[in-house]
Amino acid sequence: MPDTTPKAAGLLEAVLAFLVGSLLSGVGVAVAGSATGYKSGSGAPMPLAVTVFGLLGLWIGLIAGVVFYSRVWATGNLRTDLGLDVRWWDLVVGAVAGIGTQLVLIPLLYLPFEHADHTLKHRLSAPAKSETSAVHGAVPVAVLFVFVAIGAPIVEELFFRGLVLRSLSRWLGPIAGIVGSAVVFGLAHFEALQLAGLILFGLILAALADETGRLGPGMAAHCAFNAVTLVSLTITH
Repeated sequence: MPDTTPKAAGLLEAVLAFLVGSLLSGVGVAVAGSATGYKSGSGAPMPLAVTVFGLLGLWIGLIAGVVFYSRVWATGNLRTDLGLDVRWWDLVVGAVAGIGTQLVLIPLLYLPFEHADHTLKHRLSAPAKSETSAVHGAVPVAVLFVFVAIGAPIVEELFFRGLVLRSLSRWLGPIAGIVGSAVVFGLAHFEALQLAGLILFGLILAALADETGRLGPGMAAHCAFNAVTLVSLTITH
């Protein structure tokens, strides 16, 4: 039986899901900010509650888009439709890719520019420092780790490498899908200075998903990537 799924299926769902998630994230940040006295853009360290509620709002939108696409345009099985599958060797390959990107590839990418601008390294790490500098104690650090180093990679891989990559690849072809999804991933973080590094990491994550047909390697890489950041910042506090 021929596949009647439109080539661009999933793209509208992805756009709407991101918009809804961003709106709900903004609401979560506003509510948590009001409760904690935190004002976005003030430069003050971000309370844990603001980070958590912001992520939860975003995740609701992204997951809703993924599930809607799977049920309307595909089989309703995320493993079949989006490659939600993890094998033990995915963890090894992903950990190497994530740690290598964080500690080797991205520093090399920015190294020429850091020679020209000695403040660049500090400014590159500023957003992550803002999210972690107000978090102290074993339990808050553990909560932050669960949300940033485990939850965020799982949800973002489902959305960007599951829904966005596969939709773009079906519409434009695999190469354009990989590049396009990486650019979308970078832009979605709204960090101008970090954009090049995020696109580079997005290319690696998309290549892993495209090569294996699974989200497992990318999830492991994303977890390792974020974990390295959290561990390094937590140690230096």
